[in-house]
Amino acid sequence: MSGRPAGNHRPLRPGTSPLFGTVTRGARSAHGESQTCSQHRFRFGSGSPREIAEYIGNDLAARGATVEVADAEHAPDLSRFDAVAIGSAVHDMALLPTVAEYVASHRNELSARPVWLFSVGIEPALRGPIGHRIDRMVPKRIAAVRDSISSREYQAFAGHYERVGVSLGARVLYRLLGGGRYGDLRDWTAISTFSDSIAQGLNLHAPHIIPIHP
Repeated sequence: MSGRPAGNHRPLRPGTSPLFGTVTRGARSAHGESQTCSQHRFRFGSGSPREIAEYIGNDLAARGATVEVADAEHAPDLSRFDAVAIGSAVHDMALLPTVAEYVASHRNELSARPVWLFSVGIEPALRGPIGHRIDRMVPKRIAAVRDSISSREYQAFAGHYERVGVSLGARVLYRLLGGGRYGDLRDWTAISTFSDSIAQGLNLHAPHIIPIHP
């Protein structure tokens, strides 16, 4: 069994933004003994992606996994893991460059194991005919990353969108595209469903406690 406690959270340095999670089952210790625990290692930044990652990590930990949080500058050795979860904020209809570059440089390793991918932006919060059409579309650059590693599942989640600091033109465009309110736009039911999908894919049991979202 891993000696690391569940929910071992270390503070992150400012400026980190992608999330990276790996999951291993039946790994071997340094002495070669078989381990039966599930281990989840996350690296992510601040804001909505981080809080979504923490919620998913807590949910998987409640199902018997061991969860460790690390910063975005220290990717684990993928040979130690059976599955991977990757997430990122969305900028200019694409995943953050750090995420896209990581996937490209580790394509072979990622393609050899189950991968879950998610993004955080404002598109899932849009309503009306235009908003629903945009929400159903997967941006080409995100689809390219997803398809390059045959991701088992991709989900886009709404994040925070604050009115303060947003220009008048951007606010008008947001309304025209189907945006409604500002603030915390996250759909925790959808996020929970995504976490359930990861757990089912890893054959984890039902959580012994229900994690509380922010």
